[in-house]
Amino acid sequence: MSRYFSKSLFASLALLAVACAQAAPAPVTPPLAQEQQAPSWATTRTFEQLGRSADSLLLGIHNSDQIEFTLRRDRIASDARLKLEYTPSPALLPTLSHMRVYLNDTLMSVVPIEKEQLGRKTTQQIALDPRLVTDFNRVRLEFVGHYTDMCEDPANSALWVNVSRASQVSLQEQALATKNDLAFFPRPFFDALGYGKPVINLLFAASPTVGEQRAAGILASYFGSLAGWRGARFPVLFDQLPTSQDQDQDQDQDTLNPSVVFATNDHRPQFLADLEKFPLVQAPVVQLIDNPNDRYSKVLLVMGRNDADLAVAARALALGGDLFRSSRVTVENVQQLQPRKPYDAPNWMRTDRPVRFAELLKYPEQLQVSGLLPRPIILDINLPPDLFVWRNQGIPLQTKYRYTPPSTNDESRLNISLNNQFITSLPLLRNTNSRLEELRLAVLSNESANASDHLLVPALKIGDRNSIRFDFSFASTFGSSQRDRCQTSLPVDTRALIDDESTIDLSGYHHYIAMPDLRAFARSGFPFSRMADLSETLVVVPANPTATQLSTLFEAVAKISSQTGFPALALNLSDNWDDARKADVDLLVLGALPADLRDQPDLNLWLDHTRDSLMQASNAAAGQSSPRAGQINDERNLGANRVEVSAKAPMAAIVGMQSPFHGQRSIVALLATDTPDYQMLRETLSDNGKIDAVSGSVAMIRSSGVNSQLVGEQYFVGYLPWWLMLWFQLSEHPVLLAGMAVLSVLLTAFLLWRALRWAARRRLANEE
Repeated sequence: MSRYFSKSLFASLALLAVACAQAAPAPVTPPLAQEQQAPSWATTRTFEQLGRSADSLLLGIHNSDQIEFTLRRDRIASDARLKLEYTPSPALLPTLSHMRVYLNDTLMSVVPIEKEQLGRKTTQQIALDPRLVTDFNRVRLEFVGHYTDMCEDPANSALWVNVSRASQVSLQEQALATKNDLAFFPRPFFDALGYGKPVINLLFAASPTVGEQRAAGILASYFGSLAGWRGARFPVLFDQLPTSQDQDQDQDQDTLNPSVVFATNDHRPQFLADLEKFPLVQAPVVQLIDNPNDRYSKVLLVMGRNDADLAVAARALALGGDLFRSSRVTVENVQQLQPRKPYDAPNWMRTDRPVRFAELLKYPEQLQVSGLLPRPIILDINLPPDLFVWRNQGIPLQTKYRYTPPSTNDESRLNISLNNQFITSLPLLRNTNSRLEELRLAVLSNESANASDHLLVPALKIGDRNSIRFDFSFASTFGSSQRDRCQTSLPVDTRALIDDESTIDLSGYHHYIAMPDLRAFARSGFPFSRMADLSETLVVVPANPTATQLSTLFEAVAKISSQTGFPALALNLSDNWDDARKADVDLLVLGALPADLRDQPDLNLWLDHTRDSLMQASNAAAGQSSPRAGQINDERNLGANRVEVSAKAPMAAIVGMQSPFHGQRSIVALLATDTPDYQMLRETLSDNGKIDAVSGSVAMIRSSGVNSQLVGEQYFVGYLPWWLMLWFQLSEHPVLLAGMAVLSVLLTAFLLWRALRWAARRRLANEE
């Protein structure tokens, strides 16, 4: 008994010690001067903004559709409405035909189709019960249509209602005051249920050190990896908390944006100077407090004894959030057990082995459909931009699928498309409900065709977002009924799925790419994203960066992490070019190039406060400098002219070049001079339309848009076996290849002739 009591006492004391270490008493935050009223604001989103790219057509045999919307967990809906825009078929029977509207499987309203509405666009305002609105919601529309009072055919073409994608869901949202608990992190800084671009203020003391910038870059990349397609913005402030004047103009809320503060014991912002409320720390510490200026906004304190502690705390936030609880956490250790490998970014498909469809899923039941007219099954595939696919034999695609077998062998089929281009059609036979089909998908590199070309052969595109689409189409017998028979039947509950054990195989391909290629940087973050944690990247920053420069830096790093899906845990920064010369890394340069690089005669472009210089290629047509793919080793890409101007208007640029320090390394420079220039650079990085226009070796950013060109000698990054390298190099010289082939034939014939002569002489000698 005493032994059991001793063990229990020891366990209790151990748990108490751990609790005291990780949940130390939080300093009291300053109270608000007066009680703040909960902010409230109206939000309206169309069906198109909610993911519906086209109008929805409800039919007699496909009479239901649903739209999904979310609500952040730190908000509550006080009012909800649906503005429904629809056009009913002119052949419907009025009043008898109607639509049912459900919110989260609860009937909200029945909308009758009146006589004056037939064939005309109609708008209806429908009240939704806000008490039913949760973090994830579904609005379901069900169409009940009739075109005659007897002997109806559910598949009749007269039964339809077109629901416009301009229909809207409107909410009156109200902020909730949440407690300071890191168990909810990354909320409220990022909520996956939000639609807007997260805006997170990053706060420093005046003149932040390189170590503080590094910690902020790691945390910004973490938020960028979470935000994904949304993007993220990081306004930077020195020595002050944000106010309403600092609020981002794109925000639709009245609360202040959340903030993250980076502070060491001897370098703190002024509002942390009160040591009674914010004492010095003896280890990396993360603490969540209320914003003194807004009780509905939060401030995250990332504190440490020195810059190294800040980096440890930032990595802990990116990796160990599941361990956090209470308002204050002390980080004991963050240890990397296994280093990252090249091309292992979570958002990229693996290229070292066959990949199962189960590894490509974004949500459960993505590969399952039901109904006579089921929705398409779509799988997204992202490939590394440097995959070498020259003269490839195609990528093996092994598709296993199951379906409800039809009663007879009819025209039921499975259609397969790649990037909206048809590949093949497979019959759905009666005598089986499971099949295996093996195909080979063509694949094209960035140099294979211009972006504007229409490819005759459906192909995967390297470095692009690819989608494979499976459409199950089941034949229906409803349309063959006769009025004198008046037989009524119900459609079969038809189901189909693509087995998640289906595979696509990209193994066996090498990595080799012609550089500079800013399209690879813009679309995939290459070459920095080769290592998902940016362990082979060095970011060169100005010695005394401004707030706008730091915002550009953090948003650029977050952009790369949004493309890889992994935070830049091994991010390295330096304001000394000597570090760049010594390290075998790819360089991301912010601000300006050093003097020794700007003195190079083959520098494509450089910007200065007083003078700008641009090199033009000889193949750049007048008024057009967009790069054209397929110009590897084209002499016309070499610089033929240089233009120098001076002007007083915003201009920025993105430049790619080979690193002069290591032949297999690259430099991507984000060039700008003044604050308006950096603002244009930030807007380009956050605008999908503008970033898609970035390509070639130079992308100039002006108020008129983005203008790209390919100028200068190209170089290659990666590895090919010698025999493949030989054929690839000779492919650019067909005359030389033909000459070598003729010489090879002649040499072979000569050696064969000599061998036959030797054999003949030996035979004659033996006979003698």
